[in-house]
Amino acid sequence: MQVISENVRRFRVERGFSLGEVARRSGLSKQTLSKLESADSNPTVETLAAVSATLGVPFRRLVTEWGHPIFLRRAADSSWTRRSGVDVRALDEVFGTGQVRTEVVRLTKDRRALELPAHHLGTLIHLYVIDGRLRTGTVADPVDLEAGDFVRFAGDVPHRHEALSDTALAHVVLTIPQARRYDSPGVEVATG
Repeated sequence: MQVISENVRRFRVERGFSLGEVARRSGLSKQTLSKLESADSNPTVETLAAVSATLGVPFRRLVTEWGHPIFLRRAADSSWTRRSGVDVRALDEVFGTGQVRTEVVRLTKDRRALELPAHHLGTLIHLYVIDGRLRTGTVADPVDLEAGDFVRFAGDVPHRHEALSDTALAHVVLTIPQARRYDSPGVEVATG
């Protein structure tokens, strides 16, 4: 039940919905939703289906452990290990298939915060700060980082990047799940 309550709260907050808004849209009571988010109930399949539809996420995403919406590893809390003759600092591990896009992003303080729309459902953003300080994360839950810090957060909701120092340089990796659709008989088109 804890997994479901964490997922419901995560998806609600990421979408900027209050409990009252989810109650209104789903036809459920605010008390039912509050108990669901606090893991103080045993919801029916119908209740979870209504919440799933209201939040715009597949039912399976509510009942599957996806990890925490934000995974943060501060530089001070990290360590280097020797592997195959080189020093390695592990940042994160994610399993699955799909597209992986790697970028280096340079932000400057003289520009306003960069607010980006949601990517494909299931996208994760992995960001390592190379130099400077920046604020990043989902619009609803940004974090402040400095050189050497690493964060992973949901990219399938609106998110932001903002320099807190004169310039900030970050390595960004987007993991985008592979989705398949069929446009015409026998022709498979990859999207994502």
